[in-house]
Amino acid sequence: MIAVILIAAIGGGAAYMLWNTSLPPPEDIRIGICGDLDMPTGIALWRGVTLAVEQVNAEGGVLGRNLTIVGEDDDGTTPPGDVAVATNALTKLITVDKADFIVAYGSLDTINMPYQDICAEHKKIIITTGTTSLSLTQRVLDDYERYKYFFRTLTNDTINVAGMLGDVLTVANYTGFTKVALLFQDLGNFNRQIESTLTNSLPNYGLEIVYNGLVPFTVTDFTSYFAAIEASGAEILVPIIVDQASIPFVKEWYDRQSPVVIWGLMSSMENVGFWELTEGKCDTVSFLGSPIYSEYPLTTKTLLTRQAYIERWGELPYGQSGVLAYDVVRFILPDALKRAGTTETEAVIEALETTNVEISVARRFVFSSSHDVMVGAGSVNDPAEDYMVMMMLQWQNGTQVPVKPEAIMKEAEATYKYPPWPGPWDNR
Repeated sequence: MIAVILIAAIGGGAAYMLWNTSLPPPEDIRIGICGDLDMPTGIALWRGVTLAVEQVNAEGGVLGRNLTIVGEDDDGTTPPGDVAVATNALTKLITVDKADFIVAYGSLDTINMPYQDICAEHKKIIITTGTTSLSLTQRVLDDYERYKYFFRTLTNDTINVAGMLGDVLTVANYTGFTKVALLFQDLGNFNRQIESTLTNSLPNYGLEIVYNGLVPFTVTDFTSYFAAIEASGAEILVPIIVDQASIPFVKEWYDRQSPVVIWGLMSSMENVGFWELTEGKCDTVSFLGSPIYSEYPLTTKTLLTRQAYIERWGELPYGQSGVLAYDVVRFILPDALKRAGTTETEAVIEALETTNVEISVARRFVFSSSHDVMVGAGSVNDPAEDYMVMMMLQWQNGTQVPVKPEAIMKEAEATYKYPPWPGPWDNR
């Protein structure tokens, strides 16, 4: 009897082992990418997610499951931004490609709001990396049960507008200059909000707006604009210039040795190739940028991400979307899944709402109650720099160095520098 029982036990164990090993592996967690995948922002989105998925899987995946990518091109940044094309892409990503979680670039409100509605209908979490409209996160507050599936990682319009005000005050504090020129491309409501805020607020801080110009989006010759700015007696020039127009803008400033310091928002300037594209004429220009582009280790992950991205793709990501997409899939979402212990939607939402994780561009990434990113809401014991940083960088000898926040500039042992030609800074 003992022999029979022993044989049966061994046989049963062997059978269990054979049955267990014959089970299919657990299904991958499907990360859905929705963006304009043949345009720079969409390519950056895809590359960021791809790199993150490769790294997560190399470390064993999440919850014992690998990540895999499914994607749809929504033509979101291709004029005119067809809503039907975009919504069809997102719907297909959910219903046909069976994405578990969505990472989207997002662009126009006319597309993002339908995205929110589609994800609410399908109870699917969507995390965006490129949209700034306050109306999106306001919907989360106004109707939480319906729109709780929406999360944002890029700073919103109000923060961007307030940040621009803070930026101007910072450079005024560094230089002691009081005469400000504004030169904005005509980009619609976003620029108008910033222009209105600066026009109404700067005089309250003892600053005078001596020039206020609006540039058509198609302009590439800035000669007449600089002539008018110089005639106004401006000392600080605050531009908002996007894409390739930044190149002739900077070259004109340098070639005429314009006696103003530049401190503003120029989307293509943070790319490392901008130094070569301008033949080094961008030296001492300050701009809103990401620590990933400077070689400043804002977090323990910043330089590792920078190095990994260059090794994988041969260049740094285009704009913020590639970095944020990487951070979402590499750090933010895996952290939430691990704490939730499941991919079940409600549990993951709760985990995302309590996110407090270090990423490439923030020492502490935290979502607000509206599922927006926390930026600069710190105190003495909880410094603003621990959250998402609105960082200003300055080109110096081919390198981008942080010059705002001032605490980080000092931490990096950097200093703000003036152009090498005569100007109002000669008396400082």
